[in-house]
This record gives sequence, structure tokens and C-alpha cells, in this order.
Amino acid sequence: MQFFQGIFSHLPTIETERLILRPMRMRDAQDLFAYARDPQVSRHVLWDTHTSIADSRQFLRGAIRQYRKGQPGSFAITLKDSGRMIGTVGFMWINLDYHSAEVGYSLSRDYWNQGIMTEALRAVVAFGFDTLRLNRIEAQHETDNPASGRVMAHVGMQFEGVLRQRLKNKGRFVDVALYAILRSDPRL
Repeated sequence: MQFFQGIFSHLPTIETERLILRPMRMRDAQDLFAYARDPQVSRHVLWDTHTSIADSRQFLRGAIRQYRKGQPGSFAITLKDSGRMIGTVGFMWINLDYHSAEVGYSLSRDYWNQGIMTEALRAVVAFGFDTLRLNRIEAQHETDNPASGRVMAHVGMQFEGVLRQRLKNKGRFVDVALYAILRSDPRL
């Protein structure tokens, strides 16, 4: 447990071709609000649409609190050329006994369908296997959001099935598709 706490309390920066994944900070509030206020972005995630900058600040305070406690958390997805935060990607939970974890993500609609989330998720999966020494990484998406499943498949995750009414989101029970990748699976 101490191993994971140390990593998450000092979350590293990960660089990809177009992105820098780094810890979130309070000065990201404007960038976060710019996309988190979009109901299309928040439609399939478990947080509500941000209605004010105060909502974004509260979200960031929660993320920073998780870092301080050494709990699994998310990276800010930032554009290398501008430094602008355009999304989040990271760990929802980690099970130490089974060396497994769940990842989740959100992205500004301005950057959908450009391979940005695939690039970010690929980096986080590599971090999970190479740094956290996980054996299994899973992700889930609401079945009426197939684009998210394509992102998962593009990084080598395999579809494992549908979990009926697994979550309650925005006042309704939703079916989710479960994907996973194992350390021994090929990474794309």
C-alpha cells in the first residue's frame, strides 16, 4: 500500500507525442470549467455538469486531496503546445490483492475523434503495468456510448461483457460494457 501511496502523492508527469499528463492543480479551474460545463461531456461520466467555476474548483480540490492522501487519482490531460487542460485520465480504484485497477477518463468535446484520448489512455495503461506493476486494468462505458469502447479497444483492451444496470448515472440505471487488458496481452 505504501508503494502506491508514494506514487499517487507524487504523481509523475508523463509525456506523449502531443500531450503532457500531469497532476491537476487549482489554476486548471478555467480550463476544466470550459469543458466540464458541456452536458455532452458530462453525459456519460459520474460527475454532474459544472454550472459555475466554483464547481470546477471543488472538483480540483477533491483531486488534490486524493493526491495528498496517496489515493488513486487522475492526471490532467494537457496539450503540449499550449499547456491547456482538456481532460482527465487516471485510476478510479486499485485492488492491491489482485494487482488490478480501473481507469476512467473525460475529454473536451473540441478534441473528440482526434485520437487524443487513445494517446492518453495508452500512456496510463503503460504506467499501470510498468510503474504500478499491475496485472489487470479494466474500464467500463455506458452501452449507449460506443465511442468510449473504441478508445478502449484501440489500446488493446478486450470486451468482456455487459453488466446490466451496473451504475446509476444522472438518475437512471445504466448498462455498462466492461473491457480489460492484462499485462500479458499485446499493447497496441
